[in-house]
Amino acid sequence: MPTLDFEHISVHYADTGEDTPLHAVEDFTLSLAQGESVALIGPSGCGKSTLLRLACGLAAPTSGRVLVDGEPLTKPRRGTALILQDFGLLPWKTVYRNAELGLKVAGVPAAERRQRTEAALRQVELAEFAHAWPGQLSGGMKQRLAIARALAQDADILLMDEPLSALDALLREQLQDTLLDIWQTRRPTQLLVTHSIEEAVYLGQRIVVLSPRPGRVKAIVENPDMGTREWRASEEFFARCTRVRALLDASAQAGATPAAGDIAASEAASASDPAPETEATR
Repeated sequence: MPTLDFEHISVHYADTGEDTPLHAVEDFTLSLAQGESVALIGPSGCGKSTLLRLACGLAAPTSGRVLVDGEPLTKPRRGTALILQDFGLLPWKTVYRNAELGLKVAGVPAAERRQRTEAALRQVELAEFAHAWPGQLSGGMKQRLAIARALAQDADILLMDEPLSALDALLREQLQDTLLDIWQTRRPTQLLVTHSIEEAVYLGQRIVVLSPRPGRVKAIVENPDMGTREWRASEEFFARCTRVRALLDASAQAGATPAAGDIAASEAASASDPAPETEATR
């Protein structure tokens, strides 16, 4: 699996109708190791989705660069898959045709395309709906279909932009389990954008907390205990969520200017997160 690096990324939008450019992201630097899963969390408008567009080659930074395996990214690459909040499905294509779309665009031969698409649909339990239309699927099934398209593509970099935010709480947790199983099985290099603290702590080996716009790295919380379904029910999980929530609150109160030592302090603190308060300890 490839590495993914953001080096001193800044993104400014000049065509906003204002006298000064809009600074969406400022001096953002982050490195993802091979097969690492990282969650990005921060307030609305801090550039999280912009960073995903840069990572898949659909946009270019104002300054800085994105690298995949040490090589500058200048255009979309076949091995990168982006899962969107609105599923990105084509309503006039069947479940099967939607799942194979990335392979067809890439020119994969028909026999291989069929094998990979059918395997992906089986993995997300949609094989029996291969000839259905997206309009006939529930919200959870549509999101599983979007995941299947990435699986069929055999992506080595998986980018997710609030992929489960439209789902109810129980279904969201079920699909979080699906995403965890896929990551454990395939180990893509994975970058998840989410507003859910619990989702970030469940799926991210590191949780990167961003400042309000312009987005900067405000804190990084190491999260080495993730990786099993049991993690969600542990006291340490709730303590880690409490830690991330406190960092988000502090970032919002401090505004966009990062305080010296924030990142190092957050890493050190995450190793000794306090246990959550219970009736027995009050």
